[in-house]
Amino acid sequence: MTDTLLLLVSDYGLLVITLATLLSCFALPMPSSLMMMAGGAFSASGDLVLWQVCVAAFCGAVAGDQIGYLMARHWGGDRLWARLRGRKASARLLEQAESLLHKRGGWAVYLTRWLFSPLGPYVNLIAGATRMSWPRFALADLLGEVTWVTIYVTLGYAFGSQIEELSDTLGNVIGALTAGMITFLLGRALWAQRRVAR
Repeated sequence: MTDTLLLLVSDYGLLVITLATLLSCFALPMPSSLMMMAGGAFSASGDLVLWQVCVAAFCGAVAGDQIGYLMARHWGGDRLWARLRGRKASARLLEQAESLLHKRGGWAVYLTRWLFSPLGPYVNLIAGATRMSWPRFALADLLGEVTWVTIYVTLGYAFGSQIEELSDTLGNVIGALTAGMITFLLGRALWAQRRVAR
């Protein structure tokens, strides 16, 4: 499968990179990080232009994030959020998540662009549904996507010959970090719920 993806990048270049980063923002299983590294590797060999790869990846990612945020903010995200908050089982956790997003929302958005990237699409929806201010969301989103694109395109540029091994290693590290963060947040929520129950 990796060979097929690399062929797509070599044949269609910037369009494939843009679409991969855009679609990954909707939680579709797109290997966008691998595509960006491939773009970096093809830039190192002279087949693509480095700054164009960076712009294509950045534009796709930002467009996807903004669409997710705006859809949740203007087209029903608030109704879904209100319905979930109305359920006893989830109301307290959702209130805590909303409070955390309002207090530390910029950092939550920024870190889920690149460090905890599997959570990014969901943070976009929560930020829109809870009406996080758009300028705050947009600034954190832009900074996070610059970080994401810079890291992966640079890695591909520098280590193009080992792109598959690098992709597997980074995928495992990010998966472990995301699982650890989710475990920590769930443990914290359970601890808070236990204290309230007493």
